[in-house]
Amino acid sequence: MNMGDYTEVNVKIPFGNKYLDAIFSVPDKILTHGVILTHGAGGDMNFSHLVSLVAYLASRGLLCLRFTCKGLNIAYRTKAYKTVVEYLKSSGEYKLSGVFLGGRSMGSRAAASVTRQISQDDNEDFILGLICLSYPLHRPKLQSKLRDEDLFFIKCPVLFVSGSEDEMCEKKILEGVASKMKTLKKIHWVEKANHGMAVKGRTADDIMMEISMQVFSWIKEIIEQEYN
Repeated sequence: MNMGDYTEVNVKIPFGNKYLDAIFSVPDKILTHGVILTHGAGGDMNFSHLVSLVAYLASRGLLCLRFTCKGLNIAYRTKAYKTVVEYLKSSGEYKLSGVFLGGRSMGSRAAASVTRQISQDDNEDFILGLICLSYPLHRPKLQSKLRDEDLFFIKCPVLFVSGSEDEMCEKKILEGVASKMKTLKKIHWVEKANHGMAVKGRTADDIMMEISMQVFSWIKEIIEQEYN
């Protein structure tokens, strides 16, 4: 793939009586597919992991839209995410044939909820896949209460990227949940990484490169299957 250039465009997306801050990363040549991403419980859309993932994807032709939604209420975050999906879908400027929804930590829970809601609408084929970075399957040391309620209702392919030592996503438990999901799913384990994707002895850039390559090759595979 040629490494292309992309332009960043700041937008404000109407949400109720306020706005969500968002940034489009627009490739010079768009592949007709897009990716929406949001952050975890802390931080915002400029969280370093999202920024490096977007740089990797946008320079390879995927339109990226990342947005900030603060607030620790998952229903509120889900509602905001759904508004962003509808905003992109109805955008006259970017005609996309499909999008991938994703997020980091709490943002991936919101993405999963929206994917579930939208995929229950039978004629909905706009959402091609779900990307869960550091999905927070349970609270630290509280494995009895799982946040898996949306995962079993998702119909599109799902990619989980998690640290093998993530204190909020025990390896065996995620593998168990994934085995019960009725859709195509893949788990990429970042060896020895914690919930924040830190690994002793590895640089953040090195880890993000591993993650970005995994996400991009997974997206590419799904887009290619769509056309075959």
